[in-house]
This record gives sequence, structure tokens and C-alpha cells, in this order.
Amino acid sequence: MSTLLDEQPWAFVGLAVVLGLIVGSFLNVLVWRLPKMLEREWRAQAHEILGLPAEPAGPVYNLMRPDSCCPRCDRRIRPWENIPLLSYVMLRGRCSHCRETISARYPFTELACALICAAIAWHFGFSWQAGAVMLLSCGLLGMSLIDVDHQLLPDVLVLPLLWLGLIVNSMGLLATLPDALWGAVFGYMSLWSVFWLFKLITGKDGMGHGDFKLLALLGAWGGWQILPLTLLMASLLGVFAGLLLMRWRKTGVSAPMPFGPCLAIAGWIALLWGGQITDFYLQSVGFK
Repeated sequence: MSTLLDEQPWAFVGLAVVLGLIVGSFLNVLVWRLPKMLEREWRAQAHEILGLPAEPAGPVYNLMRPDSCCPRCDRRIRPWENIPLLSYVMLRGRCSHCRETISARYPFTELACALICAAIAWHFGFSWQAGAVMLLSCGLLGMSLIDVDHQLLPDVLVLPLLWLGLIVNSMGLLATLPDALWGAVFGYMSLWSVFWLFKLITGKDGMGHGDFKLLALLGAWGGWQILPLTLLMASLLGVFAGLLLMRWRKTGVSAPMPFGPCLAIAGWIALLWGGQITDFYLQSVGFK
């Protein structure tokens, strides 16, 4: 099997697409349920700290239970209605029971995850690097969607991936361990410094602390070398996204906007093609 995947790149790409569709389906569950699980946990902690009576224990609610159901009619989704991408097409984007429209976000997430995994498989080939970056990328996609919905980058996702990046690079898969360690340090400190400079000047919080940790995570995976390009591209993406949101939502400049997706997209591009982008720029300006 490994020989086939080594010799036939398209076979590995096809396998990556299938894997991406399956993981994308799971990410839909993660993005919907994890914030609710965290809210329950925070409410329980708040009651304990404030000395309030504990809230009545509700039914089991985690990533596995209860079974997925329609958010409108609560009808359980049957296995053949839960096939990634295909079921959405067969059901024509509607619940088979109440005919409520199914959000296009679900197939979008599955398709995006499949395309991301396919790009990684084609870029790295059948290798440990490909497997590691697929895991990172799926995590970044899930965190980005949660940040879009709740302006939250959960520590329960960010911190394990940060440590995993250091472990991966202890074997030198994507960067040397010293570069990864300094990448984590510089990643955190760079946005931490921007945060406090902005706060001292304006008296307002310019970004969430989760953004510091996310950039540290990216530095831990790609090394400190990817940080300048990541910050540049993330800033440009942020400006572009901010202008679109202002036009779409008719909001002002001070309206909050999640920066995590911009960092995730920029970091992912820098990790895969940062060297080529930097070389192209240096050649364009005559430095190489």
C-alpha cells in the first residue's frame, strides 16, 4: 500500500480527499458543539466561585453524544443522511423531515477540508510531513470557524497543537527544534507587544489573547522564519476582510472582527509556499 502511494501521487491525493471529507464532517460537529461545551464548563465554574447553587445536570453533551439531529425539528440524522458532501446534494440542502434549509456551511467545511488535504498531499507527497500538516490544517480550519462564530480561539485546541508542533519539530520534520522554539516565543511576543502598544495609545483592546497563542502555534510548526510573511499576509487579509465586512454589515471601523482566520490562512500559506513567495519577491525587487 505504501509503495502504491509513493509511486502514484494521485492515489495519495485521492485518499487525502476522502480523509478530508470525513474530517470535515467531524469539524462541523466540533465547531457547533465545542463552544457550547465550554460555556457549560465556564458556567459551572462561575457558580462554584460565586457560591451559587449548581445548575441541574442536563443530558450528556459532548462531541459524541447526543446523535446529530436537525436543529429545527430535532429529528435524528440517519447514517445515510450524514455522508460528507454527498448527502447534502441528495437531500438538495433540506432536512428530509421538516424541509428546513440546511446551512451551506456544512458542505463548505467538508469541501474546504478535502481541498486542503489534497493540496498538502500533492505538495509533500506520501510522507510524515504530509500527515503532520494535515492534522495542523484541520485544527486551523476548526479554530477559524469557531473564531468567526464566537470570536474565540479555544485553548483546548490551540495549546495542544502548539505543543504538538514542538514535538513534530523535535524530529526536524518541518523546522529545526531551536527554530520552532524561537518561532513560538517570537510569535507570541510580537502580537503581545502590538496588543499592549495599541492599548497604551488608545486605551482599548486591539485583539484577543488567543491571537498571540495562535501565532505562537504557527511559529512552533514552521519556525521563526515564517513569521514575517505570516504577519504581512494576515494584516493584508485582515484589511481586506474588514473592508468587506464594513460594506456588507454596514458597520464602522471599530466593529470587532476575528483575526484568527487571517492568521491561520496566512500561516498555512507561509508554511507550504513561504520560501517560494519570499524568493519571488526578492527577485522582483532585484535582491536575488
